Amino acid sequence: MLSRVSAADGPILIAFDGSPASRRAVSDAARLFATRAALVVTVWEPGLAYAMPQMGTELVPAPMVDPATALSIDEGVHSQAEHVAGEGAELARSLGLDAQPLAVPGERNVPETILHVAEENHAGAIVVGSRGLSGVRARLEGSTTKSLLKHASSPVLVVHETSEDR
Repeated sequence: MLSRVSAADGPILIAFDGSPASRRAVSDAARLFATRAALVVTVWEPGLAYAMPQMGTELVPAPMVDPATALSIDEGVHSQAEHVAGEGAELARSLGLDAQPLAVPGERNVPETILHVAEENHAGAIVVGSRGLSGVRARLEGSTTKSLLKHASSPVLVVHETSEDR
């Protein structure tokens, strides 16, 4: 008989981008979930080099991207994401969590990717730092936190950046 892993037994997923808000999220997760395993997730965006040509205009078309250059950029972005996830996991371990890093390529957007990883790993909760953007910046940049709160099937803990974090 196969045993099913439930969210009650799953790791805590901590979204980590290296920002002060995400560092605070790791710290608070360690304080609240000290006995749980944790997965420190950093999402990276593949194909960034190909997004650059879209920045051209009718009068000044953007240059074509060499595929080798695009691959090199992807490898660099992926490597940086692994480094960031590793830093987050190291911070979590220093605070007592049994944490593993995970750098994942974005599927469509950051929130959907985080939700997919949480579902795949039967996460008991998702912990995310919030910079508290508002107004036009929030509309332009979107809100990972808002999307996670709206769509997550597991509890979401939002840790706010404080003035001393800035």
